[in-house]
Amino acid sequence: IDLTRFVKWPHRIRLQRQRAILYKRLKVPPAINQFTQALDRQTAIELLKLAQKYWPETQQEKQQRLLARAEKKAADKGDVPTKRPPVLRAGVNTITALVENKKAQLVVTAHDTDPIELVVFLPALCRKMGVPYCIIKGKARLGRLVHRKTCTTVTFTQVNAEDKGALAKLVEAIRTNYSERYDEIRRQWGGNVLGPKSVARIAKPRKNKG
Repeated sequence: IDLTRFVKWPHRIRLQRQRAILYKRLKVPPAINQFTQALDRQTAIELLKLAQKYWPETQQEKQQRLLARAEKKAADKGDVPTKRPPVLRAGVNTITALVENKKAQLVVTAHDTDPIELVVFLPALCRKMGVPYCIIKGKARLGRLVHRKTCTTVTFTQVNAEDKGALAKLVEAIRTNYSERYDEIRRQWGGNVLGPKSVARIAKPRKNKG
């Protein structure tokens, strides 16, 4: 006998399922519904491959760098500050400031940010400032890029000369998917799908009338 229906699932999984059903039943406004339109798999893989080259230094790497600098200073070899390499920048406040100052080259946002209010304004802001943006599946995938469990959004500010062509190619593909389809996306409501019980209940009187 299949008893899946009667399994007592963990609280976290119950919440995930309830949220998924709510998003189907309620009318979801376009500003929130656009986060269901994630980047296609192939482009996402290429994007993550490029992003992995620019992940920020870990805490241990930072300590080693500062220790080496302190040892040089102690040995009277002069204190030369290390040049900051181009890395991914993360965090909503940081990225908002970068977009407003037009320093961001490409903004990548997670589709499953919770609460969604944290990033719901970002696509409109990016479009207003002319910054390319995309929505990608999985805040955990973005988190791995910046040594965290999860991350809502990351951005490229600078890339090395050898990667400029790859980034330009990605930006071109992303503009076609998002920026150029903006008018279509902002009119598209989501949800409003009835469950099987409701559909059956509505269909029943029709049968009787027929």
